Amino acid sequence: MAEEDGSTTSTTTTVATLETTPTWAVATVCFVLIFVSILIEYLLHLLAKYFNKKRRRSLLQALDKIKSELMLLGFISLLLTVSEKSIAKICIPQSVGQSFLPCSTTSTDVEDEEAKCAELGKVSLLSRKGVQQLQYLIFVLAVFHVLSCVLTFGLGMAKMRRWESWEAETRTLEYQFSNDPRRFKLIHQTSFGKRHLKYWSEHRILRWPVCFIRQFYKSVSKVDYFTLRHGFIMAHFTEGSNFDFQRYIKRALEKDFRVVVGISWWIWIFSLLFLFFNAHRFHNYLWLPFIPLVMLLLVGTKLQSIITKMSLDSHDKSQIVRGTFLVRPSDHFFWLGRPKLLLHLMHFILFQNSFQLAFFTWTWYKFGLKSCFHQETEDIVIRLAMGIIIQLLCAYVTLPLYALVTQMGSSMRKAVFTEFVVDGLKRWRRRARKNLTLMMRNTNWTEGRPSVDANNSLEAYSVDTSPSFGALDHASFSVDHVDHSVALEITDHEEDNLFRPKPESEDDHDHDHDHDHRQKVNSFDGFHLTNPN
Repeated sequence: MAEEDGSTTSTTTTVATLETTPTWAVATVCFVLIFVSILIEYLLHLLAKYFNKKRRRSLLQALDKIKSELMLLGFISLLLTVSEKSIAKICIPQSVGQSFLPCSTTSTDVEDEEAKCAELGKVSLLSRKGVQQLQYLIFVLAVFHVLSCVLTFGLGMAKMRRWESWEAETRTLEYQFSNDPRRFKLIHQTSFGKRHLKYWSEHRILRWPVCFIRQFYKSVSKVDYFTLRHGFIMAHFTEGSNFDFQRYIKRALEKDFRVVVGISWWIWIFSLLFLFFNAHRFHNYLWLPFIPLVMLLLVGTKLQSIITKMSLDSHDKSQIVRGTFLVRPSDHFFWLGRPKLLLHLMHFILFQNSFQLAFFTWTWYKFGLKSCFHQETEDIVIRLAMGIIIQLLCAYVTLPLYALVTQMGSSMRKAVFTEFVVDGLKRWRRRARKNLTLMMRNTNWTEGRPSVDANNSLEAYSVDTSPSFGALDHASFSVDHVDHSVALEITDHEEDNLFRPKPESEDDHDHDHDHDHRQKVNSFDGFHLTNPN
């Protein structure tokens, strides 16, 4: 009869808590979470062990950077979990709460905290459900950022493997004969001059469009690699050195990878701006996804322009080439005289692209593909297309070009030394400082005792005159790499002259002059680096 009378029955639903949940269910869920966490930690430990075995210290530091960034994002997620109720209790006026909404129409479910704000005629700053959804976004962002960086640098390294054959070609007799320094050519007859010294090279209005197009077709050619390699070696080493330029670029790029995987404070600021401009009134899908693409194309055009400007600089100084076209590395070719600025731009481009892909994936997962975030089909197509294009363009075009051109600054980077050489030099430095400390202690102990030499004072054992350091002005260092061991050899050119007067002769004077000249050319102040083959 109740149904005939039109009466309705209401059912009440209760949310189950741990008080009403079986203990085996709680233990099972915790076991799965702990097992997955330990498995991930073990895999990261194996990866770190592999990098340490291969002496890839830069990649090991990048892995530590990834761990710290994941820990930071996890800490942010924990803070949101702890404070979600307190955040929901913050009430703001309805006029403010209805401004800058991401969707034109909204429907919300009122919770307890929001009901309290509604009683005051206000709305909650951020609901508890919104805080939980924000935690999903943080997790997706962390995954996409790491995957994007690893994928970009992995594809870029794969493309740059062809440079190994180019580097091997520089040791062939054919290459040495064609680039014999005893042969002279007109600068326009060289392959590098034919490629870059055109009618459009001297006009900026024409040079930039050509460099923009050139980055898509053979962005790094063999002649560019050979010429920039020769200019780098001539600026920092002796002519004809067997320095492995390709391995140096690889080590430098690994160090840059450590910077890119991190998230700087200014990167977070732009991420907040991205969230702010996601409001419906801005129509951000028409312009926001294009910002990383425009910046990436601008960086690629600048890198191509630097190569052309270096060729023009050499052309203005000489019309004759001896052996190989010689370009002169300098910081003034780069924006603001800072080659590192390009690395920060690449960092920003990769993070913003991964952020947009993560935001799109998060909205798709939480609200569906055709949600208010993506009401237009054009929005979906633009965001996906821009994300994929930027990822591939950065990996295959801009990253190899960046890795080569940024080495043409005024100074070389620390990556010029291999990890084996760095370890050897550090061990030598520790031993030298230890010997100096012992010598200083012995000097202090014998200060009050009579000495045969009245001039034997503390100044006699200064750094400049001690056998450990004073001889460095006349010593060279050669590092030989055999399999996985390092031999650091210190060759003293004046071993017998450390403790007796040096004979005054013309031969010795010429020897010192040649030795000082070699030190100046090598730019190592006494370090003679022999690159292992």
